[in-house]
Amino acid sequence: MSKLDNPKYLAILILIGGKSTRFGTERAVVELFGKPLILHQIETLSEFDQDIFAVAHSGEQIFNYKQQIEFPREITFIVDDREIFNHTNIYKPMLGIYSGFKELLGQGFEKAFVLSCDMPLIKPEVIEYMIRQSEGYECALPRWENGFLEPYFAIYPVEKGFQKAKEILTTENYGLLNLIDKNWNINYISVEEKIQPLDKNLVSLINIKGPIDLVKLTKLYQ
Repeated sequence: MSKLDNPKYLAILILIGGKSTRFGTERAVVELFGKPLILHQIETLSEFDQDIFAVAHSGEQIFNYKQQIEFPREITFIVDDREIFNHTNIYKPMLGIYSGFKELLGQGFEKAFVLSCDMPLIKPEVIEYMIRQSEGYECALPRWENGFLEPYFAIYPVEKGFQKAKEILTTENYGLLNLIDKNWNINYISVEEKIQPLDKNLVSLINIKGPIDLVKLTKLYQ
C-alpha cells in the first residue's frame, strides 16, 4: 500500500494571514476573473482528497472570509499562534507555517503541501505531480535552472518543519528559505523539465503581489 493512500500522509496548508499594502486589502479576496484569488485555489484543491487547512492572522479575518466567500468544501481555519512570538503587529509567513505545522502535528499528519494564497491558478496536474513526487522524500521543492527555489509551493515534513519554524521564530530570522534544512531528504523538482510540460506558461507558480501581476497572469492564462 502506498503512503499516498493514507489520509494522514499529507495535508494542504494555505497561508492567508499576510497583509498587502499594494492592494490596500487582503490579497486572498482580490478578484481574478470574477472570483477571489483563494476561491480559485480551493476549487482546484477540491479535486483532491487531502484535508485543507488555512492559517489566518485573526479570528476576525476568518469571520470576514466566511462572510464573503462560499467555499465548495470544508476548510479548517487556524489562527496564528503567538505563544512564542509576541510581536503583535508583525505578520510573517513563518508564523503561519509554525502555527499550521503545530496543528497538523497534533493531528498526526506527516507532510504538508504549503501554498501561498496569492497563487490562484494552480494546475491540478501540477498538484498531483508534486504529491506523487513527495513519496519517499521528506521534502519536495521546485527548483529553477538558475537555482531559484519555490518555497511557497512545496511539500515539507510536518514534525521537522515545526521544530525548524519554532527555532526561526525565536531567532527572528524569518525568511522562508531558512525553513529548508539541507540535511533533509529533498526531491528538487525541475521547473523547466518537470513542471512546465504540465503547465506551459507556469501560471501555477505566479504570485499576485500587486495589480500589475493580475494583468500579467490574465495574459498568460488566455
